[in-house]
Amino acid sequence: MAKLTFVDPDGTSHTVDAPEGLSVMEVAHKHKLDLEGACEGSLACSTCHVVIAPEWFNRLPAASDDEEDMLDLAFGLSQTSRLGCQIIMTKELDGLVVSLPAGSRNMMSEK
Repeated sequence: MAKLTFVDPDGTSHTVDAPEGLSVMEVAHKHKLDLEGACEGSLACSTCHVVIAPEWFNRLPAASDDEEDMLDLAFGLSQTSRLGCQIIMTKELDGLVVSLPAGSRNMMSEK
C-alpha cells in the first residue's frame, strides 16, 4: 500500500495509507482530513484543490482540459496545483506529498 503525506496550512504533516485506485481526495476523506470535495469527484468544482510538492509534480499524468478549467477557479492557485479528485494513487506515487490550501471556493453552495 502506498503512503501519502498531506501538509496542513500550518505545516503539520499527516502521512497516511493510500490504497491504490483511490483518489487523493478519497484518501483525505477516508482519514478525515480537511479537503472538501463538494462535487464528490465529478470535476464540477475546485474544492479538492491541492498543491503538489514540486519534486512530485512532473511524475503525475498531465491534467485534462476540464481539470485545468476547474483549477482556474481554485483558491490560492500555484504552479503545482491539481485537483485531488483527479490524482489516482498508484504504487509509483508511493510517498506523494500534497499541501492543503488555507481555503477553498465552493461555487456549489450558497454560503
